[in-house]
Amino acid sequence: MGSGHYFWAIFYFASLCSASLANNAKINFREKEKKVLDQILGAGKYDARIRPSGINGTANLATMVKVNMFLRSISKIDDYKMEYSVQLTFREQWTDERLKFDDIQGRLKYLTLTEANRVWMPDLFFSNEKEGHFHNIIMPNVYIRIFPNGSVLYSIRISLTLACPMNLKLYPLDRQICSLRMASYGWTTNDLVFLWKEGDPVQVVKNLHLPRFTLEKFLTDYCNSKTNTGEYSCLKVDLLFKREFSYYLIQIYIPCCMLVIVSWVSFWLDQGAVPARVSLGVTTLLTMATQTSGINASLPPVSYTKAIDVWTGVCLTFVFGALLEFALVNYASRSDMHKENMKKKRRDLEQASLDAASDLLDTDSNATFAMKPLVRHPGDPMALEKRLQCEVHMQAPKRPNCCKTWLSKFPTRQCSRSKRIDVISRITFPLVFALFNLVYWSTYLFREEEDE
Repeated sequence: MGSGHYFWAIFYFASLCSASLANNAKINFREKEKKVLDQILGAGKYDARIRPSGINGTANLATMVKVNMFLRSISKIDDYKMEYSVQLTFREQWTDERLKFDDIQGRLKYLTLTEANRVWMPDLFFSNEKEGHFHNIIMPNVYIRIFPNGSVLYSIRISLTLACPMNLKLYPLDRQICSLRMASYGWTTNDLVFLWKEGDPVQVVKNLHLPRFTLEKFLTDYCNSKTNTGEYSCLKVDLLFKREFSYYLIQIYIPCCMLVIVSWVSFWLDQGAVPARVSLGVTTLLTMATQTSGINASLPPVSYTKAIDVWTGVCLTFVFGALLEFALVNYASRSDMHKENMKKKRRDLEQASLDAASDLLDTDSNATFAMKPLVRHPGDPMALEKRLQCEVHMQAPKRPNCCKTWLSKFPTRQCSRSKRIDVISRITFPLVFALFNLVYWSTYLFREEEDE
């Protein structure tokens, strides 16, 4: 056997020996870790029911618990139920002098537990929680780390549905503040105090996406509460959400504007097109009413008026006004027709009386010269001129103004009273609606900036 074979045999044997020694070292290290756990958490050595001592082991001082969290996602913000759902990693850290141990010259950095009932835990609860659950896939998402100096770190992943009272007066141009409140349930501030961890106590996942909101900022604060049983420590996080307006602009505001404009088409249709104008008015009115009911169905029944209520109410009024305008036009048209018929009958009677008088004048030749200055034939130019002057004087306005001067340009037969109502509506409705838009957007947009 050559020297090369001896070399590889010795190398292989050395490798086996080193691997065996490493495994034995690991086994010995795990055995030491087990002994440390048995030493600090063994039966009769640690009681999880007893609160840890305060700072520097002072029993009469409160236990300080530092809190921080990592906001993983916000799944929904429900306007109707006034709640929001959030998933977060929640962490608490405190010091328990009873859990100090030897770190074996720095090799044992911390001990890890998965059973929270093995050590004392703060009795923290979420005061505005509606529903919540832990995550147990594949294993329970929870751990406890015990450090050599007795510091305890508790971390858990939870999903919560929290109450969020909303003020919807500016909806959908509003901002909402949703809070996450944490407090002690049984320990008063004399025994337990919660503190925010120094330096970035709340972290938010990057690229947080919400369908209808944007998380603008968040603030941490304290909210200690006093009751008949004492004062309890409390922490809170205020999340400021801004509602995305583009969705409502496309789904609500633009369709409502289109419905109002479509209702104005009735002003340009002929007065005699009764089925078309009635169908157009009723259809737009029903569509607008359906749109309004659909919007209100997604919102809670509050006692105050919202910005969207003002918009839909005014749009519905404009559509209803266009339908009433046709009713007024129809009534004026029938009234004009009745007046024309009466005038025609009156002219026919006058013509008949004039013809009879003319026949009498022709039979009485002796009285002809006396009657000519008093009675003239209907075809006489002077009589027609006097009648035209009389009609012009009757129709001429006593106080001429711009509107009447503009309306007087239309001949009476081509622009009757009903026609003039349509002409006025073509200008009045768009102008008033444009004025309403100016007042509405300036009022609510400026109010939104003031609320900031």
